[in-house]
This record gives sequence, structure tokens and C-alpha cells, in this order.
Amino acid sequence: MKTSVFIGALTVAGMAGSIASAATLDDVQARGVVNCGVTTGVPGFATPNAEGVWEGFDVGVCRAVAAAVFGDSDAVEFVPTTGKTRFTALASGEIDMLARNTTWTFSRDVDLKFEFTGVNYYDGQGFMVPRDLGVSSAKELDGATVCIQTGTTTELNLADYFRSNNISYEPVPIETNAEAQQQYLAGACDVYTTDASALAATRAAFEAPGDHVVLPEIVSKEPLGPLVRHGDNEWADIVRWTLNALITAEELGVTSANIEELAAAPTGNPEVNRLLGTEGELGAMLGLSADWAKNAIAAGGNYGEVFERNIGENTPIGLARGLNAQWTEGGLIYSPPFR
Repeated sequence: MKTSVFIGALTVAGMAGSIASAATLDDVQARGVVNCGVTTGVPGFATPNAEGVWEGFDVGVCRAVAAAVFGDSDAVEFVPTTGKTRFTALASGEIDMLARNTTWTFSRDVDLKFEFTGVNYYDGQGFMVPRDLGVSSAKELDGATVCIQTGTTTELNLADYFRSNNISYEPVPIETNAEAQQQYLAGACDVYTTDASALAATRAAFEAPGDHVVLPEIVSKEPLGPLVRHGDNEWADIVRWTLNALITAEELGVTSANIEELAAAPTGNPEVNRLLGTEGELGAMLGLSADWAKNAIAAGGNYGEVFERNIGENTPIGLARGLNAQWTEGGLIYSPPFR
């Protein structure tokens, strides 16, 4: 097992090194679309609607990058990936970026040769069980069968948590969230464990959400965010600063409702002006137009708008901002200055 994992890591790292020598921005512009890796479907984060149009919190990052590059939030091709296929898809060049509930870890950054361009959701791993199981704590799950997505940090965290608490479990391997939901509801496993945000999204999709309980334990740190390949700093900067533009826009009060007015002429706030391209040369530094950030923000609104529309407290997902509030509101969401 150790040998196969090692060889797999070398293979992904090798592909990343060979592909990254190309200029991703040039490839994207020549192709006319951003190829963005997403999940196979997690409500609120990335899923196609009834018309087949992809929507969600992570989808919003993809669309913002497309708008920054092309001025068109529809200039993006969504590529569904699983926990196992996502890294090969990115390393091989099949996708230009991955926005797929992916945790920033040392080995993914260093060993697999990927570059995380920021955190768009601070999460942690949790556990969901049927209410009639009569369990109120994860420490009561000794001997439980657990649905777990393979090839994820969730799989490793689960083993660590049960080992450290001297309890046992029987894993039920699954590939996608849809498969996990099917197996869990069919009684193939007592527990479903993944990021707490994904548990909330999955539970909200059930016919009887009240019949299921998310246990109180959060057993890991899961900083989730978009990533690209090592070796192409220009492209990494575009993805990183597009996310930062959405975050900064919320902090500065730039919204989908007032952005056109604020961008029409310089305002009294120099950072707003630099963000929207009415002052300075930030767009040229990225190899993009002066209004790149304006286009990114206009695509779906600022960070707070994207959050509230897709996963906020007034949606079926019902997530509070919590750690994902702006730093000025006691959260961890923070962007370096546009200067």
C-alpha cells in the first residue's frame, strides 16, 4: 500500500511538473473557456440545476475567474471530479483550476505540486447519523459502519479520530456524495462523515431532514479553497486575486447592486478605485484588462453575496457565517490589500 501511494504521488507530481511549464493563461485564452474541476454534485456548493446549469458556492469562484479573464462568467467548462480523480485531472492539464471542497494540506501543496490560492471556506469534519440510532456523540460510535469517500483527508481523519479514542469502525467506501447519500439512506452504513458543510448540504436534500442528526464533534481543520498547478505563477495570481477581489469587495461595501455606479468614476476610497480599475494598473500586472476585478465581482456579487445566495442561513443548506465571516466581524475571511 505504501509503495502504490508513493508511486501515485510521484506520478501526479511528475505530470504537474511537465504541464506547469506551459502558460495556462495563454492556453485558456486560446481555448476561450476556463476548465474548472468541481464535485460530482454537492447541493449549495456545486451542482447542475434543472436546466443543467452549474450553480453553487464553489461554482461562483469558477465563474468569477472566467469573468476576470474574459469578461464573461459563462466562459467556463465544468468538469465533475471525484476524490480520486480530481488531482490527476489538475496535474494532467485536463482542468485549469480545481474548486471542489478540497482541503489545503502540506502533502498536497508540497508533494503533489499544487498551489492553493486561498481559502474560500473554513470547515471541519463532522458526523451525521439517523436520529433513531440514539447517538448524541461521535465517541458513542464504537463498532459503527461509516460511509467514507476514498482518496480524501476525511478518510485519514476518521482513522485518526477512532484510533485516538480507542474505538473501532467498519468503513464503507464510496466515491461520490450522491453514492454516500444513497448508501446511508439505504442503511448500508450507520454514519456518514465528511466536511460539516457537505453534511448540512446532504441533510437538507433529504425528504425528512429532521430524521437525521449532525453530531456536535468537529474533528479536524479543513481549510477549503481553489488550487492550481505549481510552476505557473501568473495563472496562480489570477485565481488567487480573483478570490481576494470577492472578499475585498464585501469588506469595502462593493456589491452587485452598486458596482456599476462605483466603477463609473473614481470614488473617495482609493482601494475601491484600485479594485475596480479606475485608478492604478493592477489589471495590467496580471495580464488582464483594467476592469478584471469589476467583472469578477459583477458575475455573482461579492463573497458575502455568493455565500448567502448559495449556502447561507436563508437557504435550505442554512449555514451561518461563523469562521467564514469577514475578519472585521470576528471571522477568518481576510484578503491582503489591493495596493
